Amino acid sequence: MKKFLKSVKGEFEIIRVKDEVSSHLEAAKVLRKHSREIVILENIKESDIPVISGICNSREKISKALNCKKEDITRRIIQAMDQPIPIENVKKLKGYHSQKSDLKKLPILTYYNRDGGPYITAGAIIANDPDTGIRNASIHRMMLIDKKHLAVRIVPRHLYNYYKRAEKKRKDLPIAIAIGMHPATLLAITTSIPIYVDELEVANNFHDGKLKLFKCEKVDIEVPEAEIILEGKILAKKRADEGPFVDLTGTYDIIRKEPIIEVEKIHLRSNPLYHAILPAGLEHKLLQGIPQEPRIFKAVQNTVPTVKNVILTEGGCCWLHAIVSIKKQAEGDAKNVIMAALSAHPSLKHVVVVDDDINVFDLDDVEYAIATRLKEDDILIVKKARGSSLDPSASADGTTTKVGVDATKPLKEAEKFERVAR
Repeated sequence: MKKFLKSVKGEFEIIRVKDEVSSHLEAAKVLRKHSREIVILENIKESDIPVISGICNSREKISKALNCKKEDITRRIIQAMDQPIPIENVKKLKGYHSQKSDLKKLPILTYYNRDGGPYITAGAIIANDPDTGIRNASIHRMMLIDKKHLAVRIVPRHLYNYYKRAEKKRKDLPIAIAIGMHPATLLAITTSIPIYVDELEVANNFHDGKLKLFKCEKVDIEVPEAEIILEGKILAKKRADEGPFVDLTGTYDIIRKEPIIEVEKIHLRSNPLYHAILPAGLEHKLLQGIPQEPRIFKAVQNTVPTVKNVILTEGGCCWLHAIVSIKKQAEGDAKNVIMAALSAHPSLKHVVVVDDDINVFDLDDVEYAIATRLKEDDILIVKKARGSSLDPSASADGTTTKVGVDATKPLKEAEKFERVAR
């Protein structure tokens, strides 16, 4: 991560806060104040370790980390997902100060008044399939219980699959947790790929085959370079209350009984930085939303090959609203795109389809398309469709109304809609 900071120095604003702030609410208040900058809190009251936030809170920073243009992020992710690169650079864990677990020495933040406790929000859990040995890396929120234990929210995906199979055998699942990684590594870990594909090999593509892994000491797991590495296990047959926690929409998720992580060892780099992702902040939204864009792009491309771009908007929490740009070839293309997008990402509520002369990153331009190109029969409404569990407006049965907007020009009257040079 520090290499990335050096590479962006002078290009993006880095705010260093020298005043003492508490990890309980005060630090999060500062992060909310500087929502679009990289922030380093140098003086945390409860810890000797500084906090960093905001390294992935804009598409510009993410494109810099991927060494591509902002407009090409989706295609770059697709290329890496389709061509993961095996990792050959694996070394012993060196350059770290190691100690027994005392999680309370880390600056784990409490973000909001009703939070269930302090939360690790930028921790990637690395685990091996208990049967095949295939590695999985994924980000999960982890609530501090005590010096050695965390309650972890695991949704039914790959890590959940690993854990349930280990638990069925009455075995704990060995894991490592990496905090403070390069943004490209972090983004790769959030991608949605098949269970037989290794997210770290996707990250290795982002790093042009140069990603370095370290062998842990207590567990048989290899982890990417990170400021802080934790070693431990997810305990079988043990649960704890987890939550409340603020999710993407800025509303509280419920309390659940979730698995417990027992941390056995902590490894710290020299002068480490603890990465904290502000819940419901831009970094949270982009890291969760951008990895869904390739899935929508591919589905739309199968329907209309001339798709140009897909974005999930910040105003839609990078989850509920999408804008799709196409080079229209036939009437009805936009309607097919709407249906493909809604199917590819079931959490979507609204989809706007625009022509390729509209800048999808400029919401004023998108609004212009809606204002000047939308006709009375260009709105598709789907009632009682399954929606997102994160949507507070969804019905009790999980359904919602979805809307697709065709804001493209009619081909037969294209000249009527030609815009002056800008």
